[in-house]
Amino acid sequence: MKHFVKPLSASIAAAVLAAASFAPVANAEIAASAGVASMYLWRGIDLGDGSAAVFGDIKYTAGGFYTGIWGSSGDSSLGNEYDLFAGYGLELGGFKVDLSVWNYNYSDLDEARAADGLGPQDDTTGEMSDVILTLGYGPVAFTIYDQVAGGAEDYEYYTLAATFGQFSGKVGFHDYQAEEDGSDMTHVDLSYAYNSNLSFTLSKVVDEQEDDSYDDDLMFVVSYALPIN
Repeated sequence: MKHFVKPLSASIAAAVLAAASFAPVANAEIAASAGVASMYLWRGIDLGDGSAAVFGDIKYTAGGFYTGIWGSSGDSSLGNEYDLFAGYGLELGGFKVDLSVWNYNYSDLDEARAADGLGPQDDTTGEMSDVILTLGYGPVAFTIYDQVAGGAEDYEYYTLAATFGQFSGKVGFHDYQAEEDGSDMTHVDLSYAYNSNLSFTLSKVVDEQEDDSYDDDLMFVVSYALPIN
């Protein structure tokens, strides 16, 4: 079942960007990056039906505050995407806290809404948004994604992630709180960062509320990203 929900980290690049937001910086700076991934992996789901995705971002940071824009191709239903975000992160005695707001925009959202009987929308800015809270200590982080505008009602997504050197793992849970929805799902991701640019991820749906709601085949994703100076 396809829902119009697309919180943070819709791809490997978004997840990396969010994790990097933990560390406050002493001086204001602007950074950008661009990359490619073998598929558009979003929370255990291949949104591009096997197609590769090109992505990039530009981000401004000052102290613990950050804001920017992230964009990607590859969503087979909603088209090209750009996300606007802003947040604040800090670290206290080994504990890490990050709070951000993300807004998601798509080139083909009007057509997708109309085809699904939801009606066309001329402007999607502000319609699809998440508030995201991450709490971490050492190599472990717990994140709550709360959809505050657009998409399915009462939808939340949770992750528990840990990083050990070049290896990392994540358990993600889709929580559609309406009992009749039947779209709850749990997935597991295992990743290996060969270096700061090249990474590999295995992703697998391990539990779903209704059988055959998701593709439970093992997925393998290769992602390569470069900073832009």
